[in-house]
Amino acid sequence: MSISPVERAFRGAKSDAKLYVLSVFSVAVAFVCLASALLVVVNVQGLKERWGSTGRASVFLKSSATTEQISELESALRKTAGVSRVRRVTSEETRREIAGSGVDPILDALPGEAFPASLELELTPGLVSQQLDKLKTQLSLLPQVDAVQTYEAWSERLGSLLSRGVAAAGLLALVVLASVVSVVSSTLRLSLERRRIEVEVLKLVGATDAYVRRPFVVEGAAQGLFGSLFALFLLLALFLILRENADPALFTLLGLEPRFLPWHLCLGLVVVGAALGAGSAQFSVRKLLLA
Repeated sequence: MSISPVERAFRGAKSDAKLYVLSVFSVAVAFVCLASALLVVVNVQGLKERWGSTGRASVFLKSSATTEQISELESALRKTAGVSRVRRVTSEETRREIAGSGVDPILDALPGEAFPASLELELTPGLVSQQLDKLKTQLSLLPQVDAVQTYEAWSERLGSLLSRGVAAAGLLALVVLASVVSVVSSTLRLSLERRRIEVEVLKLVGATDAYVRRPFVVEGAAQGLFGSLFALFLLLALFLILRENADPALFTLLGLEPRFLPWHLCLGLVVVGAALGAGSAQFSVRKLLLA
């Protein structure tokens, strides 16, 4: 009865367990770097969408502004072209959003008057940058308005940061490719040397190169698979620890909770790890068998 390539691969990996553990750990280190860069890109993309330049604006009011002045301004903004919704936020509501969580005693101790009241505007998606600048200038001239924040500059900075993050992730992908190919090839080369007698016996009894290669390809795929999985679990643990110890007030100010990699990216990393491992094994073992 013939032995399957998976069973032969399991026996080979078992005999070189320490070597394969080191290989999986090395692959995991490479994938942690790539997954970390992707995690930054995912969260920066979320911030960019949240802080879209034509999506929203905040009109911060002076403490001296009367209720009547605020009501008149709110009514005028509702009739302004390009403004789809106006929401009044009082000083006390701002305080509850930023402070009051019990995490920062200094913020919690501040009175409501220390936080500015504002009018939060939702802008129509088709509003062009020139119209937004004009609206900002007009509002800034009003006596009851302290400042106007359109988040346009933030959006541009986040867009630049996102582009650099994508470029860094692409560069790290090349580094991971080279690392996985090098680690898996070296591991299988050592394993093949240790099992040289077994391979020679198989070839003497008529085994083809493909038959000899299959368990090594399975071993390479397993190294890439388990290395990428270990990297994701390690990164997830670090992510949860950092998020648990971070200041919630920061997330409130940003308006976005940090999120881990979506499932399709995690699945993609695992598939890429297995494919890189299998491809590296296929190439290195074929080259050694032809030598």
